[in-house]
This record gives sequence, C-alpha cells and structure tokens, in this order.
Amino acid sequence: MNFIKKIFDNNIDSKVHLQFQKFSKGEFRDRALIRAKFSACKISLFTSYEFANEFVYIVANRLKDTKAKITGCIISTSDLTGQLDFEGKKQFQGVKKYIINKEMSGNEIINLLEKFPKSFFALSFESGETKLKIKPKAPKSGKPGSKDKERPKPDFCTFKTDDKSIAEDFVFEKPNFKNADISHDFIIEKIEVPEELRKSKDFARVREESKRVGKIIRDAIIDEEKFRSEKEFWA
Repeated sequence: MNFIKKIFDNNIDSKVHLQFQKFSKGEFRDRALIRAKFSACKISLFTSYEFANEFVYIVANRLKDTKAKITGCIISTSDLTGQLDFEGKKQFQGVKKYIINKEMSGNEIINLLEKFPKSFFALSFESGETKLKIKPKAPKSGKPGSKDKERPKPDFCTFKTDDKSIAEDFVFEKPNFKNADISHDFIIEKIEVPEELRKSKDFARVREESKRVGKIIRDAIIDEEKFRSEKEFWA
C-alpha cells in the first residue's frame, strides 16, 4: 500500500513519517503526482519520485529469492561501502550516489530497503509482467510550490504490471478506470517537536523525529470525471 493510500485509510506508519521529514511549514503543491492508464489487462503508472522506494519494494517482493538485472543508483547520506556491491560512487556535499549494475535477488533489495530506509532507491528492474523504471538521479528538495507554477510531469517512475490491485491502491476513487491524472497538495500547518527535544541543539534529530500536522488535498480527473478529497494527517 502506498503512503497516500495509508494516510487516507488512517494507517500511518514509520514509512509515511519518512515521506514528510524534509518538509517545513507551508503549502507544497503538486506532490505525489500520478498518471495511470488501464487497458488490455495492463496497468501503466507514471509518477513523481515520492513512490520510488515503494515501487522498488513491490517488484523486489515479487522476485523474492529470484535474481534479476538491477540498474540505477542508490542515493544516501549513509556510507554503504561493504553493504552492497556497487559499480561506482559519486559524492557531493555529503550525499553519496552508488551506481548499481548487477544481478540481485529481491530479498537482497528488501534487506537494503529495511536497513537504510532513509536512502533513495532509484533502481530499474522487472519480475515477470511487472516492470519498473526509475530515473537514476536524486529527486529535487521539497520546496513550497507556487499556485501559478506549471505542474511538473509525472515521469520520474514508470511502473507497468498486470496486477489490478496495485492500480486500485493508487486510483482508489474508481476501481474500473481507463485514464487517471492525480495530484496532491501537502499543507503543513504545524510541526510538533517531541517534548524531550524542544531544547535540543541536535537539529537533524529534531527534524527527523518531529511530526508534521496538516492535510492533504487530492485532486483527480478519472475518465473525465473530477474528484476532490481532503484528509488531515499527523505523521
């Protein structure tokens, strides 16, 4: 289940919290973009970067012990040397980019996702009819968006599958659809700092452990029908 669906289902967990760690107070427009197409029993999802790690987990979970060719990169502030076999490494201002081009099993990838949940897994690979392609680069930082700014294209992740249940998690307004375009505005109204950290000068820890309080506004056009919904969240 992707993090947007979790919020709307009141199923907020640590992975949802990770999605909002980088946000300050403000209005962050056109986030978690989704374009979906359903035809001939095939589902194509084109999204912005927020869903990357979740897509990687879905495909890796299908692979399990089976190995597949994995390409792309893992972007992290952690030192992953010795944790995985990488082809190359680039570094800029403390952010490390590990180039991946090798065979790995699904379980190997899942272990890395669980061990380094703050890392960004921009990996491309496939399992049967489920295919994933993610741009091998770091996503842009979460800055407030302008109302007049042109909406970016949802082309960071491309995910194709014959599993209809996955599409229903992304387009939950209408299970039987042909085309859908969905965007979200994140309205962060308050940041709740844990009491024990209110006098702390460990600003990184404060940022990571504080909760974001606000709402998500979801706008969807599904088969030419408009849907709008709002959901308050604390994550």
